[in-house]
Amino acid sequence: MSSAVHGFTDDALGTLDAVGVAEALRAGEVCRAEVIAAAVARTEAVDPTVDAVQVRCFERASATPETSGVFAGVPAFVKDNTDIAGLPSCHGSAAFTPHAATVTSGPGAQFLQSGVVVLGKSTLPEFGLTASTEFTHRAPTRNPWNPEYSAGASSGGSAALVAAGVVPIAHANDGGGSIRIPAAVNGLVGLKPTRNRLLDQPGARKLPVHLVTEGVLTRSVRDTAHYLAGVEKFGASPGLEPVGLVEGPSARRVRIGLISADILGRSVHPANGAVLDSAAQVLAGMGHEVVEMQLDVDPRFVADFKQYWAVMAAVMALSFRVGQRGRFDPRKLDPFTTGLIGLAKRNPLGSAAAAWRLRAGTATYDRHFADVDVLLTPVLSHPAPRIGEHAPGQPFEELFTKLVDYVGFTPLNNVGGGPGISLPHGLLPTGLPGSVQLAARRGDERTLLDLAYQLEAASPFPRITERPAAAGAA
Repeated sequence: MSSAVHGFTDDALGTLDAVGVAEALRAGEVCRAEVIAAAVARTEAVDPTVDAVQVRCFERASATPETSGVFAGVPAFVKDNTDIAGLPSCHGSAAFTPHAATVTSGPGAQFLQSGVVVLGKSTLPEFGLTASTEFTHRAPTRNPWNPEYSAGASSGGSAALVAAGVVPIAHANDGGGSIRIPAAVNGLVGLKPTRNRLLDQPGARKLPVHLVTEGVLTRSVRDTAHYLAGVEKFGASPGLEPVGLVEGPSARRVRIGLISADILGRSVHPANGAVLDSAAQVLAGMGHEVVEMQLDVDPRFVADFKQYWAVMAAVMALSFRVGQRGRFDPRKLDPFTTGLIGLAKRNPLGSAAAAWRLRAGTATYDRHFADVDVLLTPVLSHPAPRIGEHAPGQPFEELFTKLVDYVGFTPLNNVGGGPGISLPHGLLPTGLPGSVQLAARRGDERTLLDLAYQLEAASPFPRITERPAAAGAA
């Protein structure tokens, strides 16, 4: 078993989470320059192994004026599918000729509103379309808990950097599990908020099915809670009651639906099932009522999601080709992306029908909460794959079959629009962290954060610093 790779050491960041770093800065216990220097040093120590940084802007970070916000002065990375003025966005693809964005996107501005200092852009697989941050044109992003394994995706670079202690928080987004999947395999907290809770990428709300939501990856529940409370005022969504700050666990007890079979009704890997059972026992032992349930979705859900995912790939490729004015070469797209685009072209009528059925997914999602307050599920159907198993250069159908077998739980929240949170729980036989997902009614992030605090207190999250470190790691 390979050793862990991390940057935790006795510097200005220490083992603090983002709330802790912000508090230390406000109290004058550390200075902004020290914190940035520590994060830069950790990046240089860790990234040669994990390959999670797409763009560095260390000098710009040091020259950034003092910021305000809940995480004022805390170093962070932005996922490289989100525009930040002055930095290039290549969406994980070799098809782009890098050039600086002239405008910061809504999600980018909302992330900056928290006060973070951006050190650069983090990696993602091409267009964020798959569940492992691997490429045909560069080295893969590796899991810092064990570099032989995938860091998940699509927010894999952000997850690897937070898990490795380079920064305490990083930007992420989620269209089918892209916050929750990398959170799960890297031992992080990953909240996919309710649809429209936070600002979206340009044009996202005009799509037939709005799948993608923005968020962050963190090492503690309180960081996720403070981030959401701190930025939801910036571009608040009409029709959704603000979450506000959830500061810790309450004494509230709820009815939890335990779901152990995936969207197709299949059992999960025994290791993932054991982690789920453990979490269920912990929650039941705390006084929550846990009842067994099954997912109730249209049998065509997987095929429809695949078809709509193909449409998303085709739309993104076309929009980049038009919008980039000669700085986008579709001949350099990887085989998985071109396979999706080919699927969309072969079946345009099927794409329309799939989108129509997926639009009913909100009502389908809501029905699951008729008799329970929360759903407890695995995040993934089996442990993280080794690097290469989900490489994008393999035949399209072969890789897509692997994705269906792996990503069996997260897409329902994207189609239904409800919030879901991935939480670390225990360790797998591989030495990687285990994880579970909690999901709630649309708009009810407060219940998820409350339960997350409770589970974190009752079963503290595994720590990468407790695994043997690789030779030369800080």
